[in-house]
Amino acid sequence: MSDSDLQIAGDILEVPHLLQRPREHPATVAEFAGLARSVAADRPQWEHLVRYDATTRWYHRLSTGPGYEVWLLSWVAGQGSELHDHGRSSGVLTILEGTLTERTRRRKHVLGPGAQRVFAPGYVHQVVNDALTPAVSLHVYHPGLTEMSAHTAPHCETRTRPRLVTA
Repeated sequence: MSDSDLQIAGDILEVPHLLQRPREHPATVAEFAGLARSVAADRPQWEHLVRYDATTRWYHRLSTGPGYEVWLLSWVAGQGSELHDHGRSSGVLTILEGTLTERTRRRKHVLGPGAQRVFAPGYVHQVVNDALTPAVSLHVYHPGLTEMSAHTAPHCETRTRPRLVTA
């Protein structure tokens, strides 16, 4: 019997035990990036929540799932984060509006609407709004964000202990 002799009788889609159920929640990097893209595309879900604060970056936890969180942030001109990592969390940064600049030890990335950056635990970066117009970003963390370590430039040595991030 050769492979060409093998035939499947009937409709393979009628065999339920061979079908994979669609996942209710993301579990892979690609699925988390896809979640971020789908939230970004659903503007009515997040647009009415955005606030701009001239004194500090505004943030809002948009949703959670088993082991992950989705955050919405706004950045007015000049606002930015310090050089930091996200502890044991991986993440997906997606730009919804405006332009943000991400700086690492080696590179600078100017990110416009739709741009995504995916990072692993321990990834060190700084995000800043260098533009004159406000920006909005979406952040997905897995597992949920519980600590961030601040770093100093240029060698990114940790200068503070990890701190707890509260919602």
